[in-house]
Amino acid sequence: MYENALELQGLCRSLGDFTLGPLDLVLPRGCVMGLVGENGAGKSTTMKLILGMLRPDAGRISILGREDAGQLRELKEELGVVLDEVGLPECLTIGAVGKVMAGTFRRWDECAYQGYLRRFALPGNKPFREFSRGMKMKLGIAVALSHHPKLLLLDEATSGLDPVVRDEVVDLLGEFTRDEDHAVLLSSHIVSDLEKLCDYIAFLHRGQLLLCEEKDRLKERYGVLRCTRETLTALNPAAVLGKRESPYGVEAIVERNRVPAGLELGPVDLEDLFIVMAKGER
Repeated sequence: MYENALELQGLCRSLGDFTLGPLDLVLPRGCVMGLVGENGAGKSTTMKLILGMLRPDAGRISILGREDAGQLRELKEELGVVLDEVGLPECLTIGAVGKVMAGTFRRWDECAYQGYLRRFALPGNKPFREFSRGMKMKLGIAVALSHHPKLLLLDEATSGLDPVVRDEVVDLLGEFTRDEDHAVLLSSHIVSDLEKLCDYIAFLHRGQLLLCEEKDRLKERYGVLRCTRETLTALNPAAVLGKRESPYGVEAIVERNRVPAGLELGPVDLEDLFIVMAKGER
């Protein structure tokens, strides 16, 4: 049995003047990893490399313990995929989509599919071309889950969803990973969704991996210090990742173990942490 659902090692790919990597990521079984990055950071390129839609210039990819790209066909049943654009024929209705998928996946579960449709309140008689972006994403997630995959690859899958439905998707993915053989790689620029759901967070900026760490360890490592300018100036400069000044004082993201005992630190917001690291401010 493989230990990790996904492993990327030294993964690189150049596209014009954009270079991705080298990327080193490990997604254990039973976990959710959030791939955070601004538009153009390389999230979709990473997904396409994992799926074999692009060939890497260097590095290795292991999916569910398999590395040979020729085995991707065998992995089709094991992967649930929702890309930024849900690629379903525009003329199909929901019922027709189910029939097509029943002929595509050996483990297609029509009862599960109908359950997800009810849960997402999707209309059965509209053709796909009349769906809103949010409805298309919900249908893509329903399809991805209905053939019982082991690894979900979701590229901006919460984009276009209203807050109530986004929360429902978060709950759904939490249920999915209760099975220790399941795992999820979820890319998004909506950091709050990832903060609720993910066990691991990877920050991607301009094709470079800034960090890949357990979410709880990030919370343990970094904190927010609200203080006077004088207090901040007295700190070791290496302790301060970034700061925001106002007439009322200073708010700084700091490394907890480099700050003297006795200073009260609040919890760090992962979105603020990403912005500070992306800007490279110290």
